[in-house]
Amino acid sequence: MPPPRSAPDDGVPAADQDPHGLRHDRGEAPDRPDHADRPTPGTDRPTPETDRPTSGTDRPTPETDRPTSGTDRPTPETDRPTSGTDRPTPKTDRPTPETDRPTPETDRPTSGTDRPSPGQDRSFPGQDRPSSPGQSPADRPPPPPESPPEPPRAAVPRLGHGVLKSLLGAWALAACSAEETAAVEEHLTDCAPCADEALRLRDAVRLLHPEDNLDLDPLLRSRVLEGCLGRRPARIPVPGWAAPYDAETARLDALLNDMGEAEWRAPVRLTWYDGRQERSRDVTVAGVVGHLMTVDGMVATALGLGDPLGDATPADGPATPTGRTEAYWHRNADAPPGEVRERWREQSHTLVRTVSFAGGAGTERTVPYGPVSLPLSDAFLDRAFGCWVHAGDIADAVDYPYEPPAPAHLHRMIDLAVRVLPEALAARRRKGLAGPPRELVTAGSPGRTLHLEVEGSGGGHWYVALDSPAAVPSPEHAVAHVALDGAEFCRLAAGHVPPEEAAAGQDGDREAIRDVLSAAASLSRL
Repeated sequence: MPPPRSAPDDGVPAADQDPHGLRHDRGEAPDRPDHADRPTPGTDRPTPETDRPTSGTDRPTPETDRPTSGTDRPTPETDRPTSGTDRPTPKTDRPTPETDRPTPETDRPTSGTDRPSPGQDRSFPGQDRPSSPGQSPADRPPPPPESPPEPPRAAVPRLGHGVLKSLLGAWALAACSAEETAAVEEHLTDCAPCADEALRLRDAVRLLHPEDNLDLDPLLRSRVLEGCLGRRPARIPVPGWAAPYDAETARLDALLNDMGEAEWRAPVRLTWYDGRQERSRDVTVAGVVGHLMTVDGMVATALGLGDPLGDATPADGPATPTGRTEAYWHRNADAPPGEVRERWREQSHTLVRTVSFAGGAGTERTVPYGPVSLPLSDAFLDRAFGCWVHAGDIADAVDYPYEPPAPAHLHRMIDLAVRVLPEALAARRRKGLAGPPRELVTAGSPGRTLHLEVEGSGGGHWYVALDSPAAVPSPEHAVAHVALDGAEFCRLAAGHVPPEEAAAGQDGDREAIRDVLSAAASLSRL
């Protein structure tokens, strides 16, 4: 008996040949020897005597050569199609419109192809089946190479809404596993109530774990200097009234040291109270530093040092901080930030060195601020206060924490603001912005007084004369009592909070309290 051929000479697929090498068309029943005509148990195969299907089967006859709808599945020996598929006719050897069988050229099953029955031999898609079970393995085409398996993906667990809601607290504390975190975050994109609850929990976690302040302790510098000077006193000490200015300029310089180009161009809003309402102006970080340098230049001019404005000093009327600042911004709008910082830094060092070498002398000098003048010591405190306030403005603009000054320095600044309150109150009366005096007394006599209590760091108790700057404040003549926090009072004096919104405890004469708070806010300026 000749061996089976894997590739027939006339191009007929191997599936169209029988195990004996004889060619036949699909749908024909090949001639077999008697030992191959035995039916498989459980199937309705024709008997060798009749070679016809038994009763109850719809097998096609050799004359029709066309299977009917009741055709049973063929056995592996015949390689007939499963039920539900139509076989091509012997004349065309092509599938009819109703067939789902692929053509011999593609030999790929379509979506309608049925799966092979358990009795059929299985093959890879696109691979020719062997002609019979007796075909040798060497003649079978090799299987296609297997593609590498995909890496397993982490499956997001399917959890109910109640379980996911109970995990929000652990998620906010970053205590969930990776799978639980993925499940919660996927749920938050679809559930608005849970998303709102998650935001509230995250905010609460931030309160439980406040961000660490990268700034050094503002008292560290004072403690280090105090320790060093205690062991070896400085040959040229800094006067006490100039120490707050020295400390605040050093802190601002440290803040500016780490800024990039984008931060120097960050917008900063400057606010102040003009006596009637709150005003504001938007500038950049470089513009704020230029403003500080320009106003500090008024102190430098009083000490005989160079004016940073040069020939740009306003010629019309007395020079005021606002006029000088506007002139500087108009002339140096595009100044490089590094140059602005270096000029301000050098000027502040020069001011401290000058008053230190003077040994505290020259305090009788006054510094004109337009219509008003301040003694040199008070002018340094005023510039220390302005440096701290605007450093806080810069820190807010770049989202950086900034602490208040040392308590001793803050107490000096508050004391200066309280001492000038009677003059500010009298100026508001002259403009009709405050009520008239109730009791006029001779100069040096006690008159109506307001008790101002500043709480917290740098606070204390002060008494403010209400009717005349020349009157002497007296606790026995107090008609009102105001208590507020030190930081709140400084914000009020800087014009960062309107007087009617200041968080202050009040008792006594309401008109006197309103006039004093408004006078404190009017101390601010650009």
